[in-house]
Amino acid sequence: MYLILYSKPGCHLCEGLLEKLQQIQTLKLEIEIRDITTQEDWFNAYQYEVPVLYQKLGNTEKIIPRPSPRMRILQLERMLQKYVTQSP
Repeated sequence: MYLILYSKPGCHLCEGLLEKLQQIQTLKLEIEIRDITTQEDWFNAYQYEVPVLYQKLGNTEKIIPRPSPRMRILQLERMLQKYVTQSP
């Protein structure tokens, strides 16, 4: 499962979500981190929204609802299983 995390430096919510994603062991996750400060269009779209999580499916990106920062790892794992589309 290929995920894209839109983030920015110093974002504690982004860092917390990334830590939790990295601790999920039952799902095979590949995580691409996109620093919104490196591209103007990303910054304009997400400056007040980070962290933003997408699943990459071929050439498309499907947004995943924002998890609560209080969500435990097991809850995050269940949420991902519910919202993501499994690749063939």
